[in-house]
Amino acid sequence: MRPSPDCRLCTLSQNRSLIVLPEGDPCSPVVFVGEAPGEKEDQSGRPFVGRSGRILDGMLEEAGLPRSSILITNTVKCRPPGNRDPQREEMAACLPFLQNELKDRELVVGLGKSACRDLMGMDVKMKEVANKETAIDVDGKKVAFMPTYHPAATIYSKEAREALRQAVLYVKKTYYDL
Repeated sequence: MRPSPDCRLCTLSQNRSLIVLPEGDPCSPVVFVGEAPGEKEDQSGRPFVGRSGRILDGMLEEAGLPRSSILITNTVKCRPPGNRDPQREEMAACLPFLQNELKDRELVVGLGKSACRDLMGMDVKMKEVANKETAIDVDGKKVAFMPTYHPAATIYSKEAREALRQAVLYVKKTYYDL
């Protein structure tokens, strides 16, 4: 289930260029979830293609995990104006699409505080939860969940960079080196 190209379920549709749909292997056991598309994603219709995407791609490549082998998506499919956090009603509008993307996964990786808050249903301090596997509810079922830092956080923090690197290595070793 995907939003229609002319989706108008929330106000984010008023300013978007393109809906940003998931990318990668639709049968992947792992899905990486960011908060919302940025400017480059809005222009291209692809998730994580700007600066943060280049950082994530570099870490995936370093781990020997092709981007095409995982699924990458966002909690909302349209860019919020001014890069603000998505509002509750915008999240609710995209929730059926996100739930569909997450179901039947072995692991959901939340990228950044906002995405982790939305997926876990509570505010989190990344320093306290990063790379600690827990579970989230996906359409009435428990699914393994790993919160970690957003690639943008790694620009200014060596700690965040190392945590994200370790999360990607964990995904590779646990789910792809079978």
